[in-house]
Amino acid sequence: MLRRLHPEQPESFAFTAANQQWAEAQITKYPEGRQASAVIPLLWRAQEQEGWLSRPAIESVADMLGMAYIRVLEVASFYFMFQLQPVGSVAHIQVCGTTSCMICGAEDLIAVCKEKIAAKPHELSADGKLSWEEVECLGSCTNAPMAQIGKDYYEDLTAESFGKIVDDLAAGKVPTPGPQNGRYAAEPLKGLSSLAEYEAGKPQYNASVELATDLSDTVKRIDGTEVPILTPWLGKDGKQAGASTAAKPPKAPETPKPAVKQAAEAKAKPEPEEAKEDQPETLTEARDGKPDDLKMLKGVGPKLEETLNELGFYHFDQIAAWTPEQVAWVDARLKFKGRIERDGWIEQAAKLAAGEETEFAKRAKEDGTYED
Repeated sequence: MLRRLHPEQPESFAFTAANQQWAEAQITKYPEGRQASAVIPLLWRAQEQEGWLSRPAIESVADMLGMAYIRVLEVASFYFMFQLQPVGSVAHIQVCGTTSCMICGAEDLIAVCKEKIAAKPHELSADGKLSWEEVECLGSCTNAPMAQIGKDYYEDLTAESFGKIVDDLAAGKVPTPGPQNGRYAAEPLKGLSSLAEYEAGKPQYNASVELATDLSDTVKRIDGTEVPILTPWLGKDGKQAGASTAAKPPKAPETPKPAVKQAAEAKAKPEPEEAKEDQPETLTEARDGKPDDLKMLKGVGPKLEETLNELGFYHFDQIAAWTPEQVAWVDARLKFKGRIERDGWIEQAAKLAAGEETEFAKRAKEDGTYED
């Protein structure tokens, strides 16, 4: 299935303050230079905030992670969990259409969607509140047919019960997820044949449904107000979880050493080595007003190219001439250190400056369907 960005896009995207804090906390999970590993959770949070992934949202996540826009688009377009077009403001309904559900009546549920929401999948209802699509197996085969609405499963559906759920959502009501035929969870339809003694003492809902109903709004999207522990791998003080914070007992005073011995030890102790930095030659503007396209270097996206330009680097030959000391100077001024060596900027820049074409530059040109 071809997945492309929606033709109508908003002007901009920005995380809410709470979601921005959450996103920044997620990035700290990963080692220096591996921040791109946070791309899926950040895209998911952006979708939870807006309901779908717009181009500005994709580019915003790319900028946060120092990734080329096309790389983040590749992730967003590959996984069907990401919606690349607007969805219903109240709910987006995903009807399972794989074998078990199809045998048990999924086509009837799809007919309800076409009648009550829109004739085609991914189209908004007339009031903009609902949208729908057919999806592959959602793993609730015992309770077929079923649909996922938001984060919850609605199971053991019939055209009638499903139609009522759709009507309730459109009317602003909050339906209860889980089995819709009186079943507690996934026990046999004819009733329990074992463990019947536990039937009387069970809660009203199974654990999944109970958690959903506790939120009072089962179709509510995550918006950052849930007050989660933003960094469960860190303590509230920002220090590594599990690190001892207990005060250490004071050390017993040491017997003073003779002055001559102290002087000899001080002389023998080597001075700590400082990382040597040397500022490369920079320019105030590109030669003849024609900068090289630094995005042809692996790992350089529009945001990073802008940073390099601000530092005074516009041409491949400038980067190709960096010494290790000059690399250290530039590295100290980039958001994510280690990228120059990891992505091989100097070797790439040398080839590009000489008029050759690198494998990455060739691919980047072929990816021209998603230009800056």
